[in-house]
Amino acid sequence: PVRLMGYAARKGESEGVEAPIFAKALALETKRGSPALLVTIDTCGLTKAIRDELAEAIRRKHAVPVERLVLLSSHTHYAPALSNAIPNIFGAPIPAEEQARINRYTRELIGKVEQVAGEALAKLAPGRLFFGQGSVGFAKNRRTEGGPVDHDLPMLVVKNAEGKASAVAASYACHCTTFGSSLNKVHPDWAGIGRARVEEQHPGVTALVAIGCGADSNPLPRGKMEYAQEYGSQLAAEMARLLEAPLKEITGELSCQGQELDLPFDVLPTREEWTRRAGEQGIVGYHAQRNLERLDRGEKLPETLRYYVQSWNFGDEAAMVFLPGEVVVDYALRLKSIYDPARLWVSSYANWVPCYIPSERVLREGGYEAESSQWYYDQPARLSPKTEGLIVDAVQELIPPSFIRR
Repeated sequence: PVRLMGYAARKGESEGVEAPIFAKALALETKRGSPALLVTIDTCGLTKAIRDELAEAIRRKHAVPVERLVLLSSHTHYAPALSNAIPNIFGAPIPAEEQARINRYTRELIGKVEQVAGEALAKLAPGRLFFGQGSVGFAKNRRTEGGPVDHDLPMLVVKNAEGKASAVAASYACHCTTFGSSLNKVHPDWAGIGRARVEEQHPGVTALVAIGCGADSNPLPRGKMEYAQEYGSQLAAEMARLLEAPLKEITGELSCQGQELDLPFDVLPTREEWTRRAGEQGIVGYHAQRNLERLDRGEKLPETLRYYVQSWNFGDEAAMVFLPGEVVVDYALRLKSIYDPARLWVSSYANWVPCYIPSERVLREGGYEAESSQWYYDQPARLSPKTEGLIVDAVQELIPPSFIRR
């Protein structure tokens, strides 16, 4: 038993395993440069500390530079909690014995990711790479009925020297929250169901599923196992269709790069504001109390959030963008207005998940994704309205002009 991450209302430890969860790795190597690793992990989200530890271990053991490693969380709300991830999610300190089990699981997860990365690198073999775009329709905007969504399903297909598919990797922009908070068992949700069905229907194929900019998108309707089965079936059917479709072969060299930047927070609360909030019930009071304790210790609250924009470009044939955090759909739609959407893959929940990453629109509208979610992530304030521009500018520095939409 270990607490599951994703819902404040679900405070007891897990009651079993409804379906297994996985870490899966795809290793790619072109004629020049070192190998690159794409790893998908059934977890609500990694911390920067976990990602940094994994990146250093994989660099040391396998000579894979940090810009050639990407860790993608599925954001399933039915995976075990990790040490210091979404630290205020339960609105109260976690009992020591329960925290010890969370810490133990975290160490096990780190070990499993290192293991699967090494296994993927050891199995490198000659093959060919293909890229295509599909579409799945079950994601709905959860802030506004009929609001913006991203239904694209970009997919990589790896074929071996005999021309038989050996791996597929796809990304879809939607939360893995189909069961709501009622399920207190381990489960990978629709992403895992779809992945498993692809592997069942195509023996010998390893399937990886990542999440796009779906922080403000939910699978709807929700609340029943049959819904998750249906969404997983839709995902698997589209991935299977793409497997049989005439896809574009990728022959260009793989170029990997990343850029670190600091995203400014908006105006931080004063001590007086923290003191007033500390008297409130629930997450508002708990968040304020923790920050008052920091101020009392003489600590300075952070004014910026460390962020990392990453891009993998295959010649001028496909560009992959990886963004940390719970990124709302506006980022994907804006990037697809700048770059050719047929050659673009945009994933969020990449490398680590520090908080929600709202757009200018969402910050204007306010609400959970803009502000109150930050309390659960133990961030001191909402992000600045400059956030979207800073991230998009960083992406534009990494993607070659040849991908610009004509």
